[in-house]
Order: sequence, then structure tokens, then C-alpha cells
Amino acid sequence: MNDNFNLDLEGLPKELKLILEIIKIENDQNLQLKKIEQISDVDWNHFLELAIHHRLYPLLYSKIKMIDQKILPKFVVQTIFQEYKKNTFQMLHLTAVMEEVSKEFAENEIRLLVLKGPVLAADLYGNLSLRTCRDLDILVSINNLEKVDKLLLRLGYKKDDYFQIENVLNDWRWRHHHISYFHPQKGVKLEIHWRLNPGPGKEPSFNEFWERKRISSLTTHPVYYLGREDLFFFLITHGARHGWSRLRWLVDVHEMVRQKMDWIKVLKLMREHQYLHLGGQVLILSSQLLETPISKEMKALILGKIPKDLAQKTIFYFEQMVNLHTEPLPESVSRYHDRYLLSLKTNRQKLLFYISVLYPSITDVKTIKLPKYLYVLYFPLRPFLLVMRKRWKQSLS
Repeated sequence: MNDNFNLDLEGLPKELKLILEIIKIENDQNLQLKKIEQISDVDWNHFLELAIHHRLYPLLYSKIKMIDQKILPKFVVQTIFQEYKKNTFQMLHLTAVMEEVSKEFAENEIRLLVLKGPVLAADLYGNLSLRTCRDLDILVSINNLEKVDKLLLRLGYKKDDYFQIENVLNDWRWRHHHISYFHPQKGVKLEIHWRLNPGPGKEPSFNEFWERKRISSLTTHPVYYLGREDLFFFLITHGARHGWSRLRWLVDVHEMVRQKMDWIKVLKLMREHQYLHLGGQVLILSSQLLETPISKEMKALILGKIPKDLAQKTIFYFEQMVNLHTEPLPESVSRYHDRYLLSLKTNRQKLLFYISVLYPSITDVKTIKLPKYLYVLYFPLRPFLLVMRKRWKQSLS
């Protein structure tokens, strides 16, 4: 561990520290066991709550089998085992759906890349059961969205009303990055992405990702997923955008870093798209929380003050057990997250962001309805509409 970027971890709950110590158990476990035994007065209900929140219960179960069962209460071990078992069945089900969807897309000449899910579990952990997944994330070319929509509706999927994209001056192409579909009988949600992350921001094109794709060995029918360096790019941009608020994403990076990677390609990819600092952020976090080894090739990512500052800012999400998917967020968390997201951006990205704020959205159309031939007027009206909505919100609060 590099002492030059020590983080302040004093505010982490002792239950989370215990989870981290158990996660770090490997073959040489004596030192780790001593650390585990030193953690006392554990709130075991909170321990379970954190294990489920961070989606680490499958990995915890695999590690618990390596330690003295007396360290953990019986009800804790049983609860984790039940969650582990449910997850195993869920992952097998998702694998079957993933293969079926890949086959249907191929027969309709639609290229797709699976972003996470079963392929990620197999690639990083070598075992479907060791990683959780609630849905399937699929990347397609933006040019195929209409074709994908018709195919999925024909296969019985329903488009999530929340993700219905209403077009205003083509802003959906960069303002959003995915649409959700749900199959009522299969109980599976698909997220169809045309970008890895919401814009504005620079990232490789679908064709670039496709050229560097890999094929999974999980299924009989070919299932394609991101190349190793592209997967690292996706994991860190996705995790950073969510404040690394689920430790599962950090463990993914920990496992990936320990595999063989071309760090020259990684650096080139991150530098080209202005994400070097996010690579540094995750390596510092992983080193500090999971004792991930930092090689000489990786150190170019952690240079300077910004990566450490960003890493420290994410500790807030661990201390508060923040769930960004539960709306509405507490006001204090929402304000913190907005400031955090802005701090992730380079100066160029901030400029694009501020410009995008002035770009009309569907909210403006709902505020003042104009005929379509006058939509261009939403550009000069946008600042006034923003102020108007802010005042309405203040008057209601």
C-alpha cells in the first residue's frame, strides 16, 4: 500500500470495515483473521444490511467458509447463504435470457455487446455465483435503436414508462444513454444502451468497442462483450458517476486489476477521453480499502492531487450508506452528489456541461407549450424557464 495517498477512513462503520476484512481473506489468512477478531461490538443486523446494500453477500459467503464459523452468528451465516442461493438461481436465469436475446439480435442482424451481468461474473470471478446482477445491460449502435425497439416489443418486452424518451431538438441522443424494457413473464429487465454514460462527454464509438470485443465462453450461442481495456474504462466511469456507492463495483475493479491488462492501452484510452483522474481515483480507493497492489505501470494514473481528493470524496457514500437509486434523495445527499459530480469533470467537460444546461429539454416544453415550428424559441427562453421553475419550487417548499 502506498502511504502517499492515505485516506481518512475513520468515519466508516465498523460493520463495513469487517466486511472489507472478510472480503480480503485469501489463502494466507492468518493476518486477516487477527484483524477480524479485533473488531468487536458488531451490530449484526447492520452488517447484513450493508452486505446486501453493497451487493457483496455472494463473495462474503465464499469467504465465510474459510474462517471459523463462531466469528459470525449463525443467523448471519444462514441469511447470507440464502441470499447467495437466490443469487445463483438469478444468475443462471439471466444467463439463459442473455443467450436468447443475443441469438434473436444476431438473427435480426443487430450487433450487441453485453456490458455487465453473467459475462462479467465469469470473466472477473470465474464463477457466476460470486457476483450479483439484477438486470442485463446491453450496448447497441444508436442507428439500431428503432430496430431493437420493434424486436423487443415483438418478443414480449414492455418499455418502461419512466424511460420513455420524448424528443426535443434531438437532445435525447446525448442527454440520455439507455432505455429500459421489462419482460413480465421472464421477470427480467433489459437496459439498452447507446452510450456507456450520459452526455455530454467523449467516449469511444460503438464500432470501436465492437472491433475490440471479446466472446464469452458461458453460452453455446456467441455472446460478445467489451474488450479488457474498454471494460476497465466502462467500470471506472460508471462507478465514479455513482460515487462508488456500492462496493461491488470497487471489488470488480480490484479483481480486474489483478488480471493481465495492457496499461499502455488503458492510459491512452483514459487520456484521450479525459478520464485519467477517474482511473487514479479508483486505484487509490481500491488500494486503501481492498489492498489492491499498484504496479509501476499503474502509477501514472494516480499522479497529482485530484485523484486523491476525488477518492476521499467518495468515502461520504460509504459512511452514509447512500442509495442513489432510491428517489427522492435526502436534500443533503442530493446537494453533495451534485457537487461531487461536478468535481469529476475536467474544465473542458465542465464547459460542455454548462452549455448543455442551456440546451432546451422536454421540461421546457411542458412548462410552456409552443407549436413544433416554434421550438427554436426554447433556446432563448431556456434561462427564463429555469429561473421560473426554481421559483415555483421554492414557493412550494
